[in-house]
Amino acid sequence: MEKLKNYINGILTTPYNGNYINNYNPATGEVFTMIPDSDKDDADLAVQSATKAFEKWSNASSEYRSEFLLKIAGFISKNLDKFAEAETTDNGKPLWLSKSVDIPRAIKNFEFFAYAVTQFSSESHMTGNEALNYTLRQPVGIVGAISPWNLPLYLFTWKIAPALAAGNCVVAKPSEITPLTAYMLSELCIEAGLPEGVLNIIHGYGHKAGSSIVTHPGIKAITFTGGTKTGSEIAKAAAPDFKKLSLELGGKNPNIIFADCNYEEMLNTTVQSSFRNQGEICLCGSRIFVEKTVYEKFKKDFVKKVKELKVGDPLNETSDLGAIVSRQHFDKILSYVNLAVSEGGKILCGGKSIKLPGRCSNGWFIEPTVIEGLAFDCRTNAEEIFGPVVTITPFESEEEVMMMANSTEYGLASILWTENLTRAHRISSKIKTGIVWVNCWMIRDLRTPFGGMKNSGVGREGGLEALRFFTEPKNVCIKLQD
Repeated sequence: MEKLKNYINGILTTPYNGNYINNYNPATGEVFTMIPDSDKDDADLAVQSATKAFEKWSNASSEYRSEFLLKIAGFISKNLDKFAEAETTDNGKPLWLSKSVDIPRAIKNFEFFAYAVTQFSSESHMTGNEALNYTLRQPVGIVGAISPWNLPLYLFTWKIAPALAAGNCVVAKPSEITPLTAYMLSELCIEAGLPEGVLNIIHGYGHKAGSSIVTHPGIKAITFTGGTKTGSEIAKAAAPDFKKLSLELGGKNPNIIFADCNYEEMLNTTVQSSFRNQGEICLCGSRIFVEKTVYEKFKKDFVKKVKELKVGDPLNETSDLGAIVSRQHFDKILSYVNLAVSEGGKILCGGKSIKLPGRCSNGWFIEPTVIEGLAFDCRTNAEEIFGPVVTITPFESEEEVMMMANSTEYGLASILWTENLTRAHRISSKIKTGIVWVNCWMIRDLRTPFGGMKNSGVGREGGLEALRFFTEPKNVCIKLQD
């Protein structure tokens, strides 16, 4: 069985302690690789490597750094099918989704920031005739990047690319549940000739490898995507050393549907925004609020379409949904379905695990689930499930739906369906989320700020916001001659 390796100082290396973790294929429930169980010793080696590389990398021209990012993007593109197959095997998502979304977006992340950094500029200010002030933006130093399991390479590169482009060196940890494409990326970095120590990738558990990155005194900034509870622990651990933090955390996103919407477009998109990637996307609309005048029609039509979704082998091109990423998460999702019933919810469709024939007979599959009849503030509607489970709730007025939509501790994203332009602007300004999609979902422009409000995170990623996060502004004031 293949044992993955850490990537430190430009080479692939075994964990310092010699220990490994089983890595499971969620579609089959079988162990198919093993990954390093890294700890503080590996983090120390990675930081030492990054520190040695920092001066040369940070002082290199943006064009020099950009060339490496573009070279890596090209290598991923040449191996797109291989990466997609690995992502699907590791995560359980349908292969067509890995091919069409995850891996292309990882390529785009490298390309986007490779070009963006060459256009990155700062400000200057004339203070009357007395002085000239200008701002230098310099790399932060060594950055720790920790990414989640739901969009493995997609979000791993979303952090690494801007950090490297801005001149930082990186110590990164992918999720221990989905490490394979990060390992493959390290192989491509060696092939691309990326200078040793610029990027270091260590594998392992969050409470060991991840914690060692967060608390290491040599790491000056942390970028993390994952659960709110873990984000809170990271913030506590990083605070004493005053590290810069970018935390993209949980979501319980409202999908608000008014009667005047483009109904067919709304219906088709809502199926996707509810169940794409098995609902394991932080941007999925898990709480659907429907204006009362169209609620019954929507319920009938929506449930019909959801029942038509095929849960199947991720390698099958006809599968709409694949496997749940891990046994632990599989059990968590089903526990929330049981909770919903105990809270008075009625399951309109789904709600059960699925046993598939053949190679997937021991995999972790759950039917797409729609539930109604719950109070807007019950636990099912307040806590992040992160799976193929949505609730539907009627509303009578704009004021009522705004109250319900804003009632959770989260504020990541929202979806609004209406043809009333004034209403669209009004609700967009009042809803407490970092992203508002109007009459669409998951249209992403990488130049825009990405992140959430309330317990959905701190800071913003994307575009110039990312490059600003990974740099320190320094004001220089020069007195002009009399």
